[in-house]
Amino acid sequence: MLVLDFGHHRLQAFVMLDPKLLEELAQRISQALAATPFADLEKNLKALLMAQLAKLDLVTREDFEVQKALLAKAQARLAELEKRLAELEAQARKEP
Repeated sequence: MLVLDFGHHRLQAFVMLDPKLLEELAQRISQALAATPFADLEKNLKALLMAQLAKLDLVTREDFEVQKALLAKAQARLAELEKRLAELEAQARKEP
């Protein structure tokens, strides 16, 4: 259903939209916007956003997952060592 809202007038219609028509329309809109100051504004906003993100101490998802796996491995190893230490301390208390 296609709904066109003109303030207090609303037009509703059932329309079969051709995907090629939509693609062509999107291409025409992109071309029209590229020829306007909007394209420059978009480029400037992207550059500003990238500059601000670069100031943050961010990592990629891949790097995060690697560090997460390393942390899990280190925690497991720490648990093993704590258990072994408790066993050795208990053994040392039993020996005279």
